[in-house]
Amino acid sequence: MERRARPVTLRMIADEIGVNVSTVSRVINASDTDARRWASGEVIERIRAMVIERGYQRNPQAASLRTRRSGLVGVLVPRLQDYVLATIYEGIEEAATEQGISTFVTNSLDVPANQIARTEIMLSRRVDGLIFGDAHTGEPFLDELAERGVKFVLVSRRAGKHVSATCDDVMGGRLVAEHLLAGGRKDIGILAGQPYASTGIDRTAGIVQACRDVGIDIPPHRIVHGGFDAPGGHEAAARMLEASGCPDAIFAANDFAAIGAMGVLRERGISVPDDVAVVGYNDTPLAAELPIPLTTVRSPMHEMGRRGLDLLVALLRGDEVDSVRLAPELIPRASSAGAPSKM
Repeated sequence: MERRARPVTLRMIADEIGVNVSTVSRVINASDTDARRWASGEVIERIRAMVIERGYQRNPQAASLRTRRSGLVGVLVPRLQDYVLATIYEGIEEAATEQGISTFVTNSLDVPANQIARTEIMLSRRVDGLIFGDAHTGEPFLDELAERGVKFVLVSRRAGKHVSATCDDVMGGRLVAEHLLAGGRKDIGILAGQPYASTGIDRTAGIVQACRDVGIDIPPHRIVHGGFDAPGGHEAAARMLEASGCPDAIFAANDFAAIGAMGVLRERGISVPDDVAVVGYNDTPLAAELPIPLTTVRSPMHEMGRRGLDLLVALLRGDEVDSVRLAPELIPRASSAGAPSKM
């Protein structure tokens, strides 16, 4: 009877190259950057070449027993169909795959009770850590989770002092203010999103402060909260117009809310951009394809996801990590072109 070949082990590779087994394990399981912390470039190349040549296969069950890790990360988002969070999740999954980690995602519908329930389900599946895209400011849940020793990071939204990977949304709001003010717009209305989301809070703070810096105050009646989707933007813009008349510019904290606002203006015969300039946020693909292309702030959504996963891996490794703020970029288009007309 033919004898089955003995499986290749880390010990075999380590003995042949002349390094510790731990070095081989780290090189195999780490990114290029992390691998260089434990071995020279030459040793890394020799290890990886031998892994391929000898057909070494990682044993996930044995690895889990040794490290008490499942290799699984849970991700919570407000809504699975949300383009922004879907793009962020693509970045998370891409980075996770590169590091041999599996992910699964669920949605909370931005309801705190759902967030708590979904989190407990994920923890029951023995995830190594969690990534939240649905953080609510002022809620104690994340603080309580941290006290339990659960490792997690936030993406898209920040909350408290928890580690996060986000866009610099305050700067994004400032970019919008500078653009609108340069175009002669001084009566600015803001569709600020949901009051519990740091994205809307920070974007609003940025534009309000930048206007204040040049002596223009945005009054409270010009700041209206509502959903981040097109129906939410439509409803919030309608409330603003009915309560305090038409501004000469509207900044929505999300592209889809901006699209909803443009619908209200169209229904009322108000011209964009001649009467009202409209600016959104995130630079979703639809923004450039509208009949009146939408000026927006581009946020690095995919990179945000990648950086969030990297931060979580570092936390799980026991490293000290700081939150990441990625730079926004203003993308001017026709919806804010030209000076305002006299209505």
